[in-house]
Amino acid sequence: MATLTTSAPRVAVPGVLKHRAVHKLLLLALAAAVLVPLADARWASGSWPAALTVDLSKPLTHVSDWIIDNRDSHPLFLYGFGYVSNAVVVSVRAVYLVLLAAGWAGVTAIGALVAWRVAGVKLALGSAAAFLACGLLGMWIPTMQTLALMVVAVLASVLVGVLLGLGAGLSDRLDRALRPVLDTMQVLPAFAYLLPVVLVFGIGVPAAVLATVVYAAPPMARLTSLGLRGADKEVLEAVDSLGATGRQRLLTARLPLARKELLLGLNQTIMMALSMAVIASVIGAAGLGDRVYQALASVDVGAALAAGIPIVLLAVVLDRVTCAAGEHAGEEHGNTGRGWLYAAAAAVAVALAGRLAGRLDWPGSWTLNIAEPVNRAVDWMTAHLYSGVPVVGGTADWAGHFTTWVLDPIRGGLQWLPWWSVLLVVAALAWLIGTWRTALTAVLAMAAIGVLGVWKPSLDTLSQVLAAVAVTLVLGFATGIAAARSDRFERLLRPVLDVFQTMPQFVYLIPVVALFGVGRAPAVAAAVVYALPAVVRITTQGLRQVDPAALESARSLGATPAQQLRQVQLPLARPALLLAVNQGVVLVLAVVIIGGLVGGGALGYDVVFGLAQGDLATGLVAGAAIVCLGLMLDRVTQPTERRAKKGA
Repeated sequence: MATLTTSAPRVAVPGVLKHRAVHKLLLLALAAAVLVPLADARWASGSWPAALTVDLSKPLTHVSDWIIDNRDSHPLFLYGFGYVSNAVVVSVRAVYLVLLAAGWAGVTAIGALVAWRVAGVKLALGSAAAFLACGLLGMWIPTMQTLALMVVAVLASVLVGVLLGLGAGLSDRLDRALRPVLDTMQVLPAFAYLLPVVLVFGIGVPAAVLATVVYAAPPMARLTSLGLRGADKEVLEAVDSLGATGRQRLLTARLPLARKELLLGLNQTIMMALSMAVIASVIGAAGLGDRVYQALASVDVGAALAAGIPIVLLAVVLDRVTCAAGEHAGEEHGNTGRGWLYAAAAAVAVALAGRLAGRLDWPGSWTLNIAEPVNRAVDWMTAHLYSGVPVVGGTADWAGHFTTWVLDPIRGGLQWLPWWSVLLVVAALAWLIGTWRTALTAVLAMAAIGVLGVWKPSLDTLSQVLAAVAVTLVLGFATGIAAARSDRFERLLRPVLDVFQTMPQFVYLIPVVALFGVGRAPAVAAAVVYALPAVVRITTQGLRQVDPAALESARSLGATPAQQLRQVQLPLARPALLLAVNQGVVLVLAVVIIGGLVGGGALGYDVVFGLAQGDLATGLVAGAAIVCLGLMLDRVTQPTERRAKKGA
């Protein structure tokens, strides 16, 4: 007798439920269903509960008072920080006297000859022209003051960065411990740690140099560690087989193999140190930054530009020289030592000739006054573009519309959301793009903002950052795509990006205010100008590094240029585009303080107010909140390495 067998029908699972991202969201929704009612019952409030805040004003005020009371008598300051301060002052003074002794001709010759030996005649001529332009603008002495300060700051930053990088590159445990420290040093606004530095060292050169070191050392440390960890394993094994000790292995193999990364770290350290020139002037550093700051205090855009241009020229020259040194790292050149000897002899001869001729100082009659025409141009822009422009309206109207239609709705929406829903959104975004550890870090960073008691101003700052990042990415991606598709456009764009990236934010702050008025819109405009060059460069480089074979295959299948861009270049350049997003967020956040000076309010204003009033609690708490915002935004915009590999 035959038996009939029946099988249970299989239930079809929708394809969308098989997706890993859906699993994450379902788990998060389940956790929210349990935790949110409990939180709402305990703290029924839309904003962050006052019961979950910690008041740091009293302990920070006690610390500030103790430093002020003991700065002139305690051994820690007399024999510790005092020696550091004296060493910095002596070093800067010595470098400055050497530059003055060389004279304008000697310094120009040294700059040109170094550029010639590193990169050739073309860059040598550009370097000479840059130094001569500093003199023509009447800024020779301030340029030498800034150069002396930067030489000492860069050397100290490189020393600190290399030591930290060596430790992180040779020890996994130290690398994990240093990573959050370097993140904090890089994201914490300079204004936030200027106050404690001034409290300890007082107003002057030591505080300026040490603040610059805090800001400029992290890239050197990161790239040193990266170079050591990326050394060719086969070479290291060969060195080990020869019986080399750990020290010999480091000096003869690892460091030489990491030479390009070390030179790139030097390049980034120099650029970041120069970007601190104006901020350092706020706490007593002389030089170009002080001229810019004084000019802007009197709303003299022309004088500020005259002092800002030499900063840009120094940055461009040093950037080109160090980049060229990195590109030629490891190449063998004949008679290299003899060439450097000839260059040094020529520089000494030029310096001695200038000294014998009595021409050490730049001649006063060889100066060009650009302040007046620049101020006239700014006045014309204010009179003709601020308002009353037919059809399109003036820049004031644009700023008003942007504030009303973009900034206000974003800020209102963020502040309307219950605090727990903001944490849920952050957790969802961070977990989708990374791992549960990424989500936990982002949520803890956001929760720390509430604990510090600055929830509402932080959401105000976040609204400005999101708007600025959106504008930056739209303009940056469009410009980067155009530059990647046209060599000529990229060549024309490069000097413009150099100027935007190296011009101190204080210099273009006044034209921005003149065009857009005071408020959150000019703060966003200043952030866009500062962050745009990095987004454009990274986008362009990412698209240009796409495998040519993939593009050729797409062309052979008849794909149009637009199809090649959408279906080949953009998907293959995804890591670079995500890095561009990440850097756009970080750089926009770095200008939050500058936005506070022009009516941006929120955390930026609190940091500036704390520095101006000597209020350590207000300034440091707001600065710590900005760091937490930066950490959260970094986690929700940059995939973890494991996640990136799965998506590749």
